[in-house]
Amino acid sequence: MTRRGAIAILLVSWGASAFQAPGMHPVTGRKIAGVMGMSGADWLVRPEREAEEQPEKALDALKLKPGMVVADIGAGVGYMSLRMARRVGPTGKVYANDVQPEMLDKLRANAQREKLSNIETVLGSVADPKLPAGKIHVVLLVDVYHEFSQPQEMLQHIRAALKPDGRLVLLEYRKEDPAIPIRQEHKMSVTEVKAEVEAEGYKLDKVVETLPRQHIIVFKKLTM
Repeated sequence: MTRRGAIAILLVSWGASAFQAPGMHPVTGRKIAGVMGMSGADWLVRPEREAEEQPEKALDALKLKPGMVVADIGAGVGYMSLRMARRVGPTGKVYANDVQPEMLDKLRANAQREKLSNIETVLGSVADPKLPAGKIHVVLLVDVYHEFSQPQEMLQHIRAALKPDGRLVLLEYRKEDPAIPIRQEHKMSVTEVKAEVEAEGYKLDKVVETLPRQHIIVFKKLTM
């Protein structure tokens, strides 16, 4: 089987998750994708991910600093959370959120193995990440926003969790590039992201195109 075929099969299997709520986004008409279940956890730590997504370069663009309070929503087993924890250091904090307890169990084990004590796991819901209000400098969504079954409610709760100058950062596979071997519903265009996120009280700050396959899309929250 080719790698392209393996990717396609894996993404089809995500649709079997109990968290999927099939539907279309009310602003853009985009098909909402299914959430990856625990059976796909190995995909999150595949060796090829370093080259395909360049996570350290992605985090460079966020300019995280020691002492920051950040959140990784849809953290899975901690692929990005652990990296963020090292960057914000012992005086900082990472809220690692997921809707699947099994993912968070594995994340905690991974953090313990790496001797990282500045990560707090948070079991959220499909409508609320359960983050503390007004505390977060940066909220990161890596290939997860397109899976939100209640994106408007999630964005509103994220906005409430951000500090006044906080940032929401989305990494999404480029829908504009048909050569990227990911199913269409697991990609997003900048136009789609801007339309959906700005409708919930945010303003597009910048788009960074330094990664091989993903947009880095940065928003600031509007003052209401």
